[in-house]
Amino acid sequence: MAGNSTGGKVASTAGRTLGSPNASALQRSLASSALAQAGTSKSIETKASATLKNPNASAATKTLAGSVTSQARKTP
Repeated sequence: MAGNSTGGKVASTAGRTLGSPNASALQRSLASSALAQAGTSKSIETKASATLKNPNASAATKTLAGSVTSQARKTP
């Protein structure tokens, strides 16, 4: 991977860190940042888009979905 993207191993570690009840606030912050740089799969982009259009989705869910779509790679 080139540029500032996060590789698969790091993304996996970040996911495990976020799921750990023993992770510190700093670890969670760093893990979140790593995942934000990991890239977004097309299926997640599709789910996020559908969530934004869903009138029954909570505000928190829509906030997360908006973040996902804003970080998705844009094709020219």
